[in-house]
Amino acid sequence: MAYQPIESYGMIGNLHTVALVGINGSVDWMCLPRFDSPAVFGRMLDDGKGGHFSVEALDEDTTNKQFYWPDTNVLVTRFLAHAGAAELIDFMPIGATAVAGHQRRQLIRRLTSMRGTTTFRVVCKPAFNFARDGHQASAVPGGIRFTSPSLSLGLATTIDMRIDGDAAVAEFTLEEGESAIFVLRLIEDDFGSELVLSEGTTEALFRETVAYWRNWLSQSNYRGRWREMVHRSALALKLMTYEPTGAIVAAPTCSLPEGVGGERNWDYRYTWVRDSAFSVYALLRLGFAGEAAAFMRFLSHLCKDADAAYPLQIMYGIDGRTDLTEETLDHLDGYRGSRPVRIGNGAHDQLQLDIYGELLDAAYIFNKNGEPISYDMWVPLRRFVDWVCDNWKLQDEGVWEVRGGQRDFVYSKLMCWVAIDRGLRLADKRSFPADRARWQQVRDEIYEDIMTRGWNEERKAFVQAYGSDALDAANLMMPLVFFVAPSDPRMLSTLRETLKPPEDGGLVANSLVYRYNIGEISDGLSGEEGTFNICTFWLVEAMTRAGHFDHKWLDEARLIFERMLGFANHVGLYAEETGKRGEALGNFPQAFTHLSLISAAFNLDRALSDRHQGG
Repeated sequence: MAYQPIESYGMIGNLHTVALVGINGSVDWMCLPRFDSPAVFGRMLDDGKGGHFSVEALDEDTTNKQFYWPDTNVLVTRFLAHAGAAELIDFMPIGATAVAGHQRRQLIRRLTSMRGTTTFRVVCKPAFNFARDGHQASAVPGGIRFTSPSLSLGLATTIDMRIDGDAAVAEFTLEEGESAIFVLRLIEDDFGSELVLSEGTTEALFRETVAYWRNWLSQSNYRGRWREMVHRSALALKLMTYEPTGAIVAAPTCSLPEGVGGERNWDYRYTWVRDSAFSVYALLRLGFAGEAAAFMRFLSHLCKDADAAYPLQIMYGIDGRTDLTEETLDHLDGYRGSRPVRIGNGAHDQLQLDIYGELLDAAYIFNKNGEPISYDMWVPLRRFVDWVCDNWKLQDEGVWEVRGGQRDFVYSKLMCWVAIDRGLRLADKRSFPADRARWQQVRDEIYEDIMTRGWNEERKAFVQAYGSDALDAANLMMPLVFFVAPSDPRMLSTLRETLKPPEDGGLVANSLVYRYNIGEISDGLSGEEGTFNICTFWLVEAMTRAGHFDHKWLDEARLIFERMLGFANHVGLYAEETGKRGEALGNFPQAFTHLSLISAAFNLDRALSDRHQGG
């Protein structure tokens, strides 16, 4: 089967891992038992060897539709043909019963004929450990067991399946009203040889899972415009949360290409400190204080354990581990031939100064809108601010983790300013002990430095790095972190320059924003990339804030935002980037994109409402 477009997938999960289900009914990505475990289904990275769990309607005139059960992460795929219509419901159980009965680590697929008759072919073909481990398929009472050296799975079914090599296969016809159920379970050491499937239990787990997601979403206090898209983003973020620690993965996939056929293929199944401020801000804005608190607890543990060359790494494992050694899987072809396939992330030991600003901003926002931070958390935060005061002049790899050498990136200096500024605000707000005189002196020194060396008088814009004349979309964050006023002439000029098309030195193509112009700079990598979705939402926010003083900016912000909503996939999910044909590129779904959508929607909606009310 040919590769599906990246945007052709919906996501289900259980707060430990996720599965991506194509609109064609095939599970082509799933890591067990955690996000960062090796894949057992990985056809997205190799359509021959990667493994899959497919449900295919055999009628030639079949068309497919896919949607989420309203206000949930339960996915529905419909098969529509002249002879009949059928519905596939996919979910991972979640809720009290699932946890108590150890039924959480399973994928449930319920296939029902809604009208007429439909003939199906079902194939379950795992490929354990990224297709590096072989396995045996054996028939057991109630289904099929797949046994590999590292992991075993059991497939319980209500239909007879035959073993074909190392796969389980079945072809069958469902009459109107008939159903077939498939339950794929992670087999623990104490699991017996018999696979038991109860249709009553399956139905109860379905109802409980629906109730869980609806109850969770009911905590949202968002009542503004674009509510459905905002809530879908919240549900997607919750799915990308690792419940035991509160960490949020950047994306649940690895090595999906930023440019098809290129080398920009990375593993995003980890948590970035950078995500912290955006996560805490977005979650608190919607009323999800518990998730924000859990993530802050995760960050506080990282602060206590920070004793490496730099006080913080830019990213960590979802359990807080620091070793994320990068390796390539040369036996896999990569998505549509995009090689190398990478697992682990070699950028984990890069120096990126911006993370200290993002962490301090998260702590400041949480202290203001969540709950007061403790003195025990303040101590490492104070140490980070002192470290930034000593080291802000260092060159680094920058926010985009370029592999072209260290530079004086303007965004890195900006976030060093944020780190010290938020440290001062926290110290004053809470009367925490701090070296205020020195902090204020260095904060002001950084400000002057950025205004002098980060501003390019010839370009009339803030640029990517000192001495550069290239733009960087990360500088759109300047008014968002209150470094400059959104109506500051320098910021407005930077906005105008950014809005120019790439061929004229700008970053915007049909309302979508590139992170930088790869025709103007060398980032140490070959190939092309798409527009960065988070940067488009940053542009919307910067224009929204400028719109408080000039309504034409606000009108344009709304236009760009609503155009961007049209680039979500059929179930409201976004990858990291958008390609020239509107296709999704990069790992999918991308937490950063959904975080920035929530933030942009919240602030744009508030600005529009204020204008209509005359505020």
